[in-house]
Amino acid sequence: MSQNDTSSPGMNRFLSVSEVQKRIINDTKAVVGTEQIALRQALGRVLATDVIATFDTPPCDNSGMDGYAFSSKELSSDINEQATLTLKIAGQSFAGHPYNGEIAAGEAIRIMTGAQVPDGVDTVVMQEHTETPDNTPGEKTVTITNIPKPFANVRKAGDDLTTGQTFLSKGKKLSPTDLAFLATQGIAEVKVSRKLRVAFFSTGDELRSIGETLGEGDIYDSNRYSLYGLLKNLDVEMIDMGVIPDDRQAIEDAFKTAADLADAVITSGGVSVGEADFVKETLEKLGQINFWKISMKPGKPLAFGTLGNSLFFGLPGNPVAVIATFYQFVQPALKRMKGQDIVLPLVIKARTTELLKKRPGRTDFQRGILTQSDSGELTVKNAGTQASHVLTAMSRANCFIIIPAQSGSIEAGEMVNVQPFDGLLS
Repeated sequence: MSQNDTSSPGMNRFLSVSEVQKRIINDTKAVVGTEQIALRQALGRVLATDVIATFDTPPCDNSGMDGYAFSSKELSSDINEQATLTLKIAGQSFAGHPYNGEIAAGEAIRIMTGAQVPDGVDTVVMQEHTETPDNTPGEKTVTITNIPKPFANVRKAGDDLTTGQTFLSKGKKLSPTDLAFLATQGIAEVKVSRKLRVAFFSTGDELRSIGETLGEGDIYDSNRYSLYGLLKNLDVEMIDMGVIPDDRQAIEDAFKTAADLADAVITSGGVSVGEADFVKETLEKLGQINFWKISMKPGKPLAFGTLGNSLFFGLPGNPVAVIATFYQFVQPALKRMKGQDIVLPLVIKARTTELLKKRPGRTDFQRGILTQSDSGELTVKNAGTQASHVLTAMSRANCFIIIPAQSGSIEAGEMVNVQPFDGLLS
């Protein structure tokens, strides 16, 4: 990456969203460093190594039903589903209390769900398909009233995992199901990638932090709070450096400090043409930075590169543009830095219920409300005013509606691409 790549095509023409995503991901590597943590603390963390099964799961054949287990040899070819079969009950097998005796021809055992299926039997009939009539003293029998197929309702050893099988791969973000999966192998600790350290701050003389008094022309800084929430969802260590004024030395000091402390540095404001020259000047002095104009609305300007050993993202200043560019560019890169295997946002199809206004030119990430009809169809509508400084529609929305750059307005009833916010958090 060349320093201050203003001579590149990215500075002289608009780059597509996908082109910028590819460039950023290609320039992003996973951080070095792992830690061994307890299973209960591993939710949402990213595996640093493959996990291999050390024994079969389940470890033995077991019953999938409450009922009676017997040998399929009892099912002669002339027995059909309408016939009955009466067998002597030799004993019982409960979960954790297996039957250890011999099972002779003409015998069955009472068995419960999850209980070990002993040697000599291989078929289970569910309890609802049996009768236990009054028996003569000292002898108990069961009559099967609905003959099962051979080997029915038996869960084989290794059905889920076999010894030596890789069942969770490096780069997997651990879900609640994954914790259960690991527990089935008795794994108490896992090796995960270390947490990322991310520093962030806003720039601008007009910005005030919450608690300060607003002067004429001042506004409260909201971008650090959206970045805090977005980073919180990614489970990283955050370093909030506050608001940095438009002062050459203050900006340079902040950039140096952030680069020393963090794996990634995120700023908002100061990357548009004509904005604070100190930001660009400092980036050119301290880092290897590209300034890009992206064919995207909201969020046209973006700076990306390195400050020392840290990855740098300079986001626009408008609140909605910060969120949109974070989702499309910063989040995939941070996931890659965490070692995660799937990094790009989920995109699905939905039908519009109203006109979506747009002019051809840039890919539009409109804020939408995604719902599911009674028939199961996904539908989407506009969440409100789409201006990049207006947070109202962003707050109402649960998705982005992605309208291609070359497209104009979308009529009601047409299918569009949608990024659900829930999908963006994975």
